[in-house]
Amino acid sequence: MNVNEKNNAAVSPGFREYLTFRLENEEYGIDILKVQEIRGYESPTRIAHSPEFIKGVVNLRGTIVPIVDMRIRFNCKLVKYDDFTVVIILNLCNRIVGIVVDSVSDVMEIAPDNIQSAPDIESAIDSACIFGLGSVNDRMLILLDIEKLMSNVDMGLVAAVD
Repeated sequence: MNVNEKNNAAVSPGFREYLTFRLENEEYGIDILKVQEIRGYESPTRIAHSPEFIKGVVNLRGTIVPIVDMRIRFNCKLVKYDDFTVVIILNLCNRIVGIVVDSVSDVMEIAPDNIQSAPDIESAIDSACIFGLGSVNDRMLILLDIEKLMSNVDMGLVAAVD
């Protein structure tokens, strides 16, 4: 499914759209403008001596794309591959990267006043990579700055973001 082919309805002024996905019991959101497409999971070709969370690479229409399993990267207890497991293909700083997630939920518009700063707590995610916490109805989303996350030194997949 190509995300750019979604409906052409205009986003409300001041709102931003986020693609939401699940990792275990947590729901995350990333800027929809960074998403190129969503694909079913297929086993990538493993690269020797790469970190455990880098599952390998796939050939996507002639482009070699590294695949990062976010469940392993975020220290999730259960990492299983089933019919709901998907790869979100991202276009970050002119680099194509795929991330494996448990499932994709939907695309949500979030108003700036529904986004709060994330608390500075120690976790598997560098707090600088969390844009904020968004609330929509009864749902709380962890909004990731996916470019910062992928440019972290331990990831090394995207050139550093200013």
